[in-house]
Amino acid sequence: MAKRRKTSSSASSRSKRGKIDPFDESLLAEIQNIPLRFAAQDRYLNYSLSVITSRALPDVRDGLKPVQRRILYTMSQQRLDATAKHRKCAKVVGDVMGNYHPHGDSSIYEALVRMSQPFSLRAPMIDGSGNFGSIDGDNAAAMRYTECRMTPIASEVLADLASRTVAFKPNYDGTREEPVVLPSRVPSLLVNGATGIAVGMATNIPPHNLKEVCNALLKLLGNPEIKDYQLVAGDAIQGPDFPTGGHITNTKEELREIYATGTGTIKLRGVAEVAEKSRTGDTLRITEIPFGVNKAAMVERIAELVYSSKLPLVQEVRDLSTEDIRVDLLLKKNADADKVLAYLYKHTPLQTNFNVNL
Repeated sequence: MAKRRKTSSSASSRSKRGKIDPFDESLLAEIQNIPLRFAAQDRYLNYSLSVITSRALPDVRDGLKPVQRRILYTMSQQRLDATAKHRKCAKVVGDVMGNYHPHGDSSIYEALVRMSQPFSLRAPMIDGSGNFGSIDGDNAAAMRYTECRMTPIASEVLADLASRTVAFKPNYDGTREEPVVLPSRVPSLLVNGATGIAVGMATNIPPHNLKEVCNALLKLLGNPEIKDYQLVAGDAIQGPDFPTGGHITNTKEELREIYATGTGTIKLRGVAEVAEKSRTGDTLRITEIPFGVNKAAMVERIAELVYSSKLPLVQEVRDLSTEDIRVDLLLKKNADADKVLAYLYKHTPLQTNFNVNL
């Protein structure tokens, strides 16, 4: 049994005068016995709701988590639109932490960095200047070295905010107001997707093509009774559209089932083809990799297979990527490129699964 102390005027007056004596027998009358499971359930529910709504999961209305929403709102207050001069990220992070998001500066900066990475978001909300990390897993430079401003599409997320089109609420210390949700004109929850693990709840939404989503919205306006899953897989929305490209091997029926039920697995492959042919051997070139795959780790895995003679049809691996992905595999003479690809799909991250949870 858990014991809950009743609140009373006498107890409150004693607490104001000084410390409460735990051996005071008069306090026994103010103790209430309740089952432990009820006390734990009540407290854990409050904790889980706080994590779900205030940290881990996005709001379906603007597709943003609280920290992302506060970053964009702070940047709009600083007038950091797409035409403004870049400003130090440390200034933005400091204002977000001091005014709206009382958490660590590192978590705020990590969210800001991800919102600027074109390999993480289909439509980045922040235009970064400086080192903001890479698809090879390199970390961004410290916030005192990097600068940022909003992208044009982020301005559409904040449009009409000055007209008080959304509700506002006090910030954590009641000194300012912040929007409950942004009046977004962009369906960013579908365009950029979302990944979050809360307490008892989680989500993993794949990104989609903005033009296809808009076509689906037009069809939905024309026929409000249409079923959501009837808009996908060959209709307005072809399927997920990942920022790093790749090829989805699921059938149309499988994709419709995923959207109809809200759960399922998307099988994603990198894109490779024979780019050069020579007498000594062809060159198999990888130009797209699955979403979320660390390119450097993938190349290292392929090289490990080659140099351990588990992939004897390949004689050398070269990572020639710049802004675009280009990984060349020099094949041995008369090697079958299709066999090499099949082996890579099975034994390397060139093929992965994206577990959808809508």
